[in-house]
Amino acid sequence: MKKLLLASAAIALTAGMASAEDVKIGVLFGFTGPIESLTGHMANAAEAAMKEVNDSGKSAYTFSSVRGDSTCVDAAAAQTVAEKMVTSDGVKGILGGDCSGVTGAVLQNVARPNGMVMISPSATSPALSTAEDDGLFFRTAPSDAREGEIAAQILQEHGVKTIALTYSNSDYGKGLAEAISTSFQKLGGKVSIDIPHEDGKSDYSAEVASLAAAGGDILVVAGYVDQGGKGIIQASLDSGAFTKFELPGGMVGTSLTDHFGKSIDGSYGQVPQSDSPGAAILTDMGKKNNPTYDATSPYTMESYDAAALMMLAMNAAKSTDPKVYKEKIMEIANGPADGSGVKILPGELGKALDLIAQGKAIDYDGASGVTLIGPGESAGRYKEFVIKDGQFETVKFR
Repeated sequence: MKKLLLASAAIALTAGMASAEDVKIGVLFGFTGPIESLTGHMANAAEAAMKEVNDSGKSAYTFSSVRGDSTCVDAAAAQTVAEKMVTSDGVKGILGGDCSGVTGAVLQNVARPNGMVMISPSATSPALSTAEDDGLFFRTAPSDAREGEIAAQILQEHGVKTIALTYSNSDYGKGLAEAISTSFQKLGGKVSIDIPHEDGKSDYSAEVASLAAAGGDILVVAGYVDQGGKGIIQASLDSGAFTKFELPGGMVGTSLTDHFGKSIDGSYGQVPQSDSPGAAILTDMGKKNNPTYDATSPYTMESYDAAALMMLAMNAAKSTDPKVYKEKIMEIANGPADGSGVKILPGELGKALDLIAQGKAIDYDGASGVTLIGPGESAGRYKEFVIKDGQFETVKFR
């Protein structure tokens, strides 16, 4: 009889596990395009969060990813991929987009018409803060309006009086350039020239000639690390027009230092990144996980956090319906106003699911120190860096 009862319990457990709903989550990142050197780390981290939840055995759902290439810059292509995710693949949420222009297009033309939640780890355009989103859009990265203020402060602290500024002719580049220009001038600085550059060109000598003619203490390159931004730096070095650069988040990646090495020593900038307790934990987890990811690579921490928030919200809502679980995302991210929520760090997603099942409040801090403000976007922390001996070196966090 005892053996029979044990066997029955085992069958019941297996049946329970088998009955867990398999939930697909879209991972809509630019696996090709101007930030392709970053997106592998981002996607791997998001999928590591899914594996962590599945391995815990404590979720009402099992999760799998459906990857799609946003290209970062081709809105039509991103929309086509996102539409397939929703209509054919049956995803219950989208992590992404990654770049601001494609994210805005997918939000308006795919997510809103289909009532689909999107959580972006890296779309930072200030325009997304006020976009009509029906409460479906969130982001774990801060708005570039904040980065503009940080960049201006750093420039001022370096004694810079005049900047030349060039930006990717994209939603991301335009929004960031405006934020930097406005913030720098508020601090008494001067912008000698403010011009766009097109991505995908083989020669940027004409743009650099205009920037050099206007002059400036430093060239601010609000571009993409694997595209036009890199071309602007190359043309500047080739001509001797500029040898030092201020580099915002879209320009930060090891592909930059691998390419230029010590030739851009002394350049500096900032990138969204946290020094929260969870940052070190995820960095260590990334070294041990398979597939591996470098949690210090831009927007990788934010990608893990975006996936975690989505899965925890579904469990808290007891629903995979985006129109239902969207109401739980802010609650999971911020916890109760009185601060009574249990802090949740990377590696503790199983613990979070236990607490949710018990009806207890959590405060998901994650790897990036998640706090969502206003229209569901991150309050944000920034890492200030300098390039020394051909490597990114952290100065401090702001």
